[in-house]
This record gives sequence, structure tokens and C-alpha cells, in this order.
Amino acid sequence: MYIEQGYKGLSEAWRYVLGIIAVFFVWQILGGVPLVVALILKSDSLAVLGSGDLGVMSNILGSNTFLFLMLLTFAIGLGALFLFVKFVHKQSLTSLTTARKKIDWSRILFAFGLWAIISVLFIFLDMYLAPEDYEYNFQMTPFLILAVIAIVMIPLQTSMEEYFIRGYMLQGLGVMAKNRWFPLVFTSLLFGLMHILNPEVEKLGYGILIFYIGTGFFLGIVTLMDDGLELAIGFHAANNLTAALLVTADWTAFQTHSVYRDISDPVLGWDVLIPVFVVFPILLLIFSQIYGWSNWKEKLTGKVLSMKEFQARKETEVEQR
Repeated sequence: MYIEQGYKGLSEAWRYVLGIIAVFFVWQILGGVPLVVALILKSDSLAVLGSGDLGVMSNILGSNTFLFLMLLTFAIGLGALFLFVKFVHKQSLTSLTTARKKIDWSRILFAFGLWAIISVLFIFLDMYLAPEDYEYNFQMTPFLILAVIAIVMIPLQTSMEEYFIRGYMLQGLGVMAKNRWFPLVFTSLLFGLMHILNPEVEKLGYGILIFYIGTGFFLGIVTLMDDGLELAIGFHAANNLTAALLVTADWTAFQTHSVYRDISDPVLGWDVLIPVFVVFPILLLIFSQIYGWSNWKEKLTGKVLSMKEFQARKETEVEQR
């Protein structure tokens, strides 16, 4: 009953509408001030701010500095979200995260480790099959700086996306719509479309959105079936962290001092479809077996309890103990 955890705070619709607007403003506008100031101080022209070219910005500031300032916007947004939930919704971080009594860190670590291993295997398999597409890019000092920035900041970036979209918005939309399918579909599509300005989309075309939207549905299903964000948080952090540390390219959102550089001419192919239609279903099966998921239809498409129904069920559970 993850969506119903929203009832553990003040859950009026206006609070969620105001929260989405306020947090988005802090995240995208106020959070971007340090990056904008740094670019103004380092560049000779303000035109770079209007271009939106991440590669140009990265070259002006240096990739490590640019990465830190870009990720800082997410950290600021995450802080704003937690403060809004605490003081406006009067809701605990635990109930925003999970339907369990406390946050299950073992779930976060398991999903992180599993997807990190799979991601690394896929990367090295591709290197083995097409070694001409990669060049060794390792430089000790820049890489160590990158590693510190990535290990500290990327989990904050991915947690911001998970808490804001699959936490706050999923609960808010579920409470308002009184069903589970609408918030699942809406947040999954939103997650995918949020990546539409990524340089990967410009390079590969809109077909790459199949991967982003598919990932959104996968993580949304995981969250509803597992009654918490823990698995989604671990998976997302592993995905972005391995990408930042192992392989970079001139046409990706993360341009870093990674170990390898992809120098191939990118083409949209089966590598977009295989994760969504093969790997993700297998992961759902693995998670379902480990954590005993059942009643899929009800959890993904069923109704959301009203506040009175939720409170009555909680009282019944307490009496039965």
C-alpha cells in the first residue's frame, strides 16, 4: 500500500500541486544558479547559456566541475522536496520512501549491486564484440576527482528523480485519482519525456525514448509491486554511476573523465529494445521471486483506498496483533 502512505501526512490536492511547482522551481531555477554564475564568470559570452549545449558548457568549465554543478541542481531540488514534505505535508521521509516500518537499505544495496554487475557485463561484452568503438581514456588524477564527485553526487541526482516522480508525484496522483494505473502511466511517461532534451535524443532520434519510457514503467512497476522506492533507488543509482565512471561519449548527457570513451558513430538499434523487452522483465521475475510479489493486477491497476478505509485497515491490523 505504497500510495496510501501519502495519508500519513496532509494529503490535500492543493498541497501536491503547490509542491510540484515549488520543488520544480527550486530544482530547475534556484538550483541552477551556481552553474549559471560559473558559466558567466568563465565564458566570454552569455550566448552559451541560451545554446543549451552541454558539451560546450563542459569544455568551458572542465568536465568534472560541470558535472558537479549540474548534479548540484538535483541535490538542491532533493533538499527542497524533503523540506516541503516535512513542513507542508507533515509527512515523514520513511512514509515517502516505503510502506515498511523503516527504509530497507538491504533492498537498495541489492538492486544497486545487481544492476551494477549487469551493466558492467554489458559494457565489457560490447567492448569485446566491437573493440574498435572504444578508446582507453583513463587519467589517474581527473578520474579520482570524478570518482569522488560521482559517488557522492550521482546518488543524490537519481534519488531526486525517484523521490520526486515515483515517490511524491506517484503518491499525490494516486491519492487524487483513487487508482493505481493512472499515476503509474503518467509518471512513467513523464520520466521518459523528461529526457527529451538529452543530447542522446538529438543524436539518435526520438526512438531512444523507448528506453527512457520503458525504464520509467519498469521502475514504476517495481515501486508499486514492492510497496516502496528502495529497489528503484538502488537500480537508478547503479545505472548512472556505472555510466559516468566507465564509458563516456561526446554525445551523451554525462561527459566525464571515464575509463573508456565511446568513439563510434551512434546508431539506434537492438541495444535500446533488449533492456526494455528482455532484461527488465527478467529483473521483474527475479525481484518477484526474492520478495514474494503477488496480486499483480490489483497492485498495478486496482483502486487506492480512501483515507477512512486506510485508517480503518490500520486499526484492524493493530487489533489483530
